[in-house]
Amino acid sequence: MKHTSHPVSPPIYDAVPADPTVARPVVLGAHAAGNGVDFALRAPNASHVLLCLIDDGPDGSIVERRYELARQIEFWSGHVAGIGEGQRYAYRVEGAWAPEAGMVFNPNKLTLDPYARAVTGAPVLGPELYGHAVGDDLRPSAHPFAKSELDSARSMCYGVILGDDTREIRHPYTLRRQTILYEAHVKGFTQLHPDVPEAERGTYKGMAHPAVIDYIRDLGVTAVELLPIHAKMNEPFLESKGLTNYWGYNTLAFFAPEPSYATAAARQAGPKAVVDEVKAMIDAYHEAGLEIVLDVVYNHTCEGGIDGPTVSFRGIDQSSYYMSDQHNPSRYLDTTGCGNSLDFRRQTVIRMVLDSLRYWVTQIGVDGFRFDLAATLGRNGEHFDPHHPFYMALVSDPVLQHVKLINEPWDVGPMGWQTGNFPGPTCDWNDHFRNTVRRFWVTGPRAFHEGRSATDMRDFATRLAGSADLFGRGRTPGGRGPVSSINFVTAHDGFTLHDLVSYNHKHNEANLEDNRDGSSHNLSWNHGYEGIYAADTPAPSTVSTARRRTMRNLLGTLILSAGTPMILAGDEIGRSQGGNNNSYCQDSPISWTNWELQDWQRNQHDTVRYLLAQRRDNPVLRPHFFYTHETEPSDPVPQLVWYDAFGYQMPDWCWFDPNYPILQMLRSGGGTGGRDALIIFNRSLDSQAVTLPEGREDTFELVWDSAWERPLDIREDYAPGARTRLGPTSMRLYLTNPA
Repeated sequence: MKHTSHPVSPPIYDAVPADPTVARPVVLGAHAAGNGVDFALRAPNASHVLLCLIDDGPDGSIVERRYELARQIEFWSGHVAGIGEGQRYAYRVEGAWAPEAGMVFNPNKLTLDPYARAVTGAPVLGPELYGHAVGDDLRPSAHPFAKSELDSARSMCYGVILGDDTREIRHPYTLRRQTILYEAHVKGFTQLHPDVPEAERGTYKGMAHPAVIDYIRDLGVTAVELLPIHAKMNEPFLESKGLTNYWGYNTLAFFAPEPSYATAAARQAGPKAVVDEVKAMIDAYHEAGLEIVLDVVYNHTCEGGIDGPTVSFRGIDQSSYYMSDQHNPSRYLDTTGCGNSLDFRRQTVIRMVLDSLRYWVTQIGVDGFRFDLAATLGRNGEHFDPHHPFYMALVSDPVLQHVKLINEPWDVGPMGWQTGNFPGPTCDWNDHFRNTVRRFWVTGPRAFHEGRSATDMRDFATRLAGSADLFGRGRTPGGRGPVSSINFVTAHDGFTLHDLVSYNHKHNEANLEDNRDGSSHNLSWNHGYEGIYAADTPAPSTVSTARRRTMRNLLGTLILSAGTPMILAGDEIGRSQGGNNNSYCQDSPISWTNWELQDWQRNQHDTVRYLLAQRRDNPVLRPHFFYTHETEPSDPVPQLVWYDAFGYQMPDWCWFDPNYPILQMLRSGGGTGGRDALIIFNRSLDSQAVTLPEGREDTFELVWDSAWERPLDIREDYAPGARTRLGPTSMRLYLTNPA
């Protein structure tokens, strides 16, 4: 077929029609078909769409081969013969320029296909990327917006055509009640790893290095939850400060992996090699029996607010993608705090997100997703709907219903906190667990230390038992079950575990916002000494000892509570960010895991490994139903019983006493060979005498005490009703030895 070649320049209509005989039904994106490739784009408000095939011209110039696509109601499609895998492409979309009506079509701008499976890199930020005229400071040069005449081709990245994957994907499909999540960053986790070759550090290949996989598997986790690896773009705000979006919550392309996390060799070989490196990483984890869960950002895109750059959705048809103010379509309705929000009332958005998710499962091989700011995904405009069409489609999809689906159950819009309100079988990050456990072990003892009262134990017991108040509701008996609660104490957003017990205040000076960014509500305590070093003077040994014990209490509570635990990578070795609780822009040692360990860090690692093994080997520590306080016919011990310090069932008044120090929790193992678990908590700053309950009259074996710097091999047996003494702010785990 003839085509028209151009160095980068208008006029827009100097093109030839593409062959209209594309595959039926229309499949969005670019797909090999017959002797070439079918292209399809959804842009219902456009007047013309040009497919631009990008080639290298002489002397480093860029040449476009332009084809005009045919309209099929809301779709634009065509077939181009003689091309295939590796071809670069983008679109120029023509339509009305009416910013006041939400229409900002500008064919001077190349736009990335939302379905592009690989990209050549990230756009280069500058005035050329903006659909409206801007000054050198990238601010609009006129109000209302004036249409930019600058061409963006040299500043844009391009989509790259890939073939379908025919390899066999073997998902582990780990049961939810056996799942342990481990949140990690591809670059930060391996950038300083001594066993990873230097050329592979900070890359997908480095993440798949045998030393890394062996470490993760040996620790006892079952799934690695990776911070975003969708292709990304930096915000102008960060670019102006010389910083980068390290976390990656600024998505450019929902089908393409981020090229900068690939090895230099893969990047040099081309976008297909980058994608292949991602697939090889996932295959390596599957071979080890581990799952990969992706943190995905479908709530907004990298185009920012209404005055942001035009790189994809805005130039294709922003009214089909972004949520706008119904009274003023020139303004976005922003529930994400990132400038724009994808509009999940739109069929275009729901279809794209479902297609993207299925692609990452069936073609790339991932095992689940954590949805960033998921409340936006369930909004009908300003209102959250737990039965939103997107979620109904998600949980009933024949592919997606079988993988892990995890919600970050909030956003910044009206009624933005929705923990516990999403449909099963999805799971929710449980911020109530995080805050309650921090209050019990961190700010509670701080209050005692300062002569104040703490909070009572009612909420703490609720979290230990699986948060039935949040996840026990619904038409199904038992609701979504405790495994739907993703329990966590720390995550990428906020203090690390070590910093939580080492700083009273955030220290985000490196972010260049005068320490204004990041949360000031951290529920932290420095134990009497701010930070780890001050003027090269380490914290006193008494402070360091208390901090380590508090970290063990937090980790022990996380791992031994009902629900699905999530551990922040590096917490098991006490990683610090120097008090930075918002390291999203710190691609530096602040965020990278330091593998040069001191003895106490090795001890903490061994403690986490030991506790995860106890959870794995004892089903009583990972229940998948809520306790009812009833007694099974074959078991004289109730499923769950709470006791006071004297071994009696907890009196009502103790639950309401903000200073009562002791809580004993006895879980029945079923009475058929399974071991019962007794967990005792002392939140007092003083040691406390405790009488063990009678239980089923089996002896209790002490298997772990948070006062221990590392797990001990010597075990002690205690008779029912025996007296013992718990150290200050500590907890113990006992397992019964059936007679």
